Amino acid sequence: MENLKALAYELRETVMDEIMAGKAGHIGGDMSVMEILTELYFRQMNISPENADDPNRDKFVMSKGHSVEAYYAVLAKKGFFDREELVSTFSKFGSKFIGHPNNKIPGIEMNSGSLGHGLPVCVGMALAGKMNGQSYRVYTVMGDGELAEGSVWEGTMAASHYKLDNLCAVVDRNRLQISGNTEDVMAHDDLHERFASFGWHVIDVKDGNDIDQLHEAFEEAKTVKGKPTVLIANTVKGKGSSVMENKANWHHKVPSEEELAQIRKDLADRKEAALHV
Repeated sequence: MENLKALAYELRETVMDEIMAGKAGHIGGDMSVMEILTELYFRQMNISPENADDPNRDKFVMSKGHSVEAYYAVLAKKGFFDREELVSTFSKFGSKFIGHPNNKIPGIEMNSGSLGHGLPVCVGMALAGKMNGQSYRVYTVMGDGELAEGSVWEGTMAASHYKLDNLCAVVDRNRLQISGNTEDVMAHDDLHERFASFGWHVIDVKDGNDIDQLHEAFEEAKTVKGKPTVLIANTVKGKGSSVMENKANWHHKVPSEEELAQIRKDLADRKEAALHV
């Protein structure tokens, strides 16, 4: 099996190629969410270009749709479309690879980016699976800033009510959003207790950029019966280079040539280190 730790850094390099070619991108969140997407698409989910039309395929919604560059990088690597077309046309006039996911692109279940919508839609997908006697699982990734949306908590309540144990949500808990620290904008620091009080099984992932910890958490989620599961994945915004890490101003940014050179070096070094762990 491919080294997923190294793959996550290879995919970050694709993200950099997209952002530099398109001259735009939500780079900080792309980097924080990469291990989550890598573990889901390359080890957890039953989804591929070959079974994309199978009603019993697993379902995924990128609720924090602004981190689309990371999502595109993963889907290209998975074989849903050509990497070179993605990089060369991303965010350009007339391109299908626009700045939020859209379901005209192979592998994407729903248009997302209007924050707060992903979880409620996934509740519907999971409930449909239960009603139809299907075995697929439904996954969504939300940003922590996104949790200020009231629709998230309506979905949380409904998922518990319908005992949707085929639903697994992930919170990309990087603690930064476009306007600063999440705890200053809208505090979430009792997230475990909040989700638990709604009747969810809650798994705290101490390092949400650690593939091994994520693997363990997703495996645990599959064993839970009678309730939905949420992973609170404590990640680092801009993960991959000290140029970007834990800096709110890298929420949406195109690096300078000097910054780019350092980021590329850092990503290459970390990928190389991951290959020898």
